[in-house]
Amino acid sequence: MAKLQYDKNGRLLFTKEMKDEYTILLPMMAPIHFHILQNVFTHYGYKTVLLDTKGPEIAQVGLKYVHNDTCYPALLVIGQLIQALQSGKYDTNKVALMITQSGGGCRASNYIHLLRKALVKAGFERVPVISLNLSGLESNPGFSLTIPMIRRLLAGLVYGDELMLLRNQIQPYELALGETQRLVEKWISTLSDQFASGKGFTAGEIDKNMNEIAQSFSEIKIKRIPKVKVGIVGEIYVKYAALGNNDLEAFLAHQGCEVNLPGIIGFMLFKVDNRIEDIKLYGGSSIKYNIATMLFNYITKLEASLIKAVAAHGFQAPSSYAHTKSLVDGVIGFGSKMGEGWLLTAEMLELTEAGYGNIVCTQPFGCLPNHINGKGMIRRIKAVDSRANIVAIDYDPGAPRVNQENRIKLMLAVARENLENDIKTGGESKTA
Repeated sequence: MAKLQYDKNGRLLFTKEMKDEYTILLPMMAPIHFHILQNVFTHYGYKTVLLDTKGPEIAQVGLKYVHNDTCYPALLVIGQLIQALQSGKYDTNKVALMITQSGGGCRASNYIHLLRKALVKAGFERVPVISLNLSGLESNPGFSLTIPMIRRLLAGLVYGDELMLLRNQIQPYELALGETQRLVEKWISTLSDQFASGKGFTAGEIDKNMNEIAQSFSEIKIKRIPKVKVGIVGEIYVKYAALGNNDLEAFLAHQGCEVNLPGIIGFMLFKVDNRIEDIKLYGGSSIKYNIATMLFNYITKLEASLIKAVAAHGFQAPSSYAHTKSLVDGVIGFGSKMGEGWLLTAEMLELTEAGYGNIVCTQPFGCLPNHINGKGMIRRIKAVDSRANIVAIDYDPGAPRVNQENRIKLMLAVARENLENDIKTGGESKTA
């Protein structure tokens, strides 16, 4: 058994010996993306398990070990991880946990400290926690982000964005039920195999894969019928995680909607862009500035590859980060950047412009950045673009699911009425 080691501050480290012996538990967020990323970790010798557990008991476990004033995503992630440790499925002497740290001003950067306190309270103080971050916040001798791994992870994110986008544009109209999801799973396997063999993450290979992915989805037989188009925005966890938003995507599909979820690459660009602007405004290391600029340019090229590929095969492409950012110029200040910041406002404007003006804004109850940039900007967004039809939904352990869904149904009732009017008049609604 690996010997426990601590740093000078008493933090339990994930050692090189643990890499060979330990299983790392990963909380679920965006399923397509995270399955690809999990396979990248597997390629580099890490044994991982992606937790897909659901149910209200997870929030109750979180409430038991974390203060109830903590962000809802923290309650869920910590609850999911501790529930897994308590399940008996894993040897708690040979298991580690992984959690992301953005490094920004949002409380999400401190989830890792809440998790460690909760582990001690739950009797799992011997379980190490690995921080996944690009900000140099924490390091461990047994886990490192190398340049080749980062390239694979970033490629995995942009592939995930493309697969998610194509699935959402095809699945509501497919003639053979399940064909779209099977194709998604096939591509996750294919891309993971490419990464394992040292392929699939260079610029040329990404362009080639992007085009082949879009081509394969364009061959699925569909029947286009008028459907209400709905965009989903919000705090990143409740935006993507079914556990966090009570299976919102499945609910909207059941209501006969086509869903549009903005990709994770845009959020990555937002975070890197903020780091560059901070150094410009307040000073800082020229080395960090140059690295951040190189990373921003690299991710921008990945985004351009995605946009070009999906548009070339007849799909509706997302807007570029630069265009999305331009939409909020004069609407909200670029200094509003805690959490999802001004990007949340920008995504709602971009979705409305793209024809997905019926929007569910998902926000953890009490999340100040999201209440300001999301719910607080609804009136301003409608003043800019009257086609916007937005409902803000709070997610919290005490929020009844039926109340959330009923509020969404009220928004959908307006959307259906607009769609029917457009069909009757022969018009084409941007929010239909």
